[in-house]
Amino acid sequence: MTITRITAIALALYLPLAALALDNTPAVTVTPLLKTTASWNGKPIVYPVGQAEVTGLLVEIAPGGETGWHEHPVPSFAFMLEGVLEITLKNGEVKRLHAGDALAEVVDTLHNGRNVGDRPVRIVVFYAGAVGKPLTVAHPAP
Repeated sequence: MTITRITAIALALYLPLAALALDNTPAVTVTPLLKTTASWNGKPIVYPVGQAEVTGLLVEIAPGGETGWHEHPVPSFAFMLEGVLEITLKNGEVKRLHAGDALAEVVDTLHNGRNVGDRPVRIVVFYAGAVGKPLTVAHPAP
């Protein structure tokens, strides 16, 4: 049996199992949270050059607290666990997130996040960065 034939048989056996991993079944529920090619302000998502490095963070912001003005030089994707977060861009555009919301964060765009609720904001963020590249760059208020 040739290697090509063995590979074809292996793929034929494996592919049905791979499809089940993302399909709803009686034992598994799959809920899409986010599928996009652009950040929430409409700019296309572009991955950085270099050795890929993924970082996941749980960010917590106290009621009335702010992140401070900053930008992300790499794409990041967030899921709100708890609270109400208001994100303001330098140009005045505002995005408000609530528990259960998911988004592709803005890249190379100055913004500030502020907890506008009465309980802590808890947000999980995954950065699609590159080794040696910062995830966040702080800036003075505009």
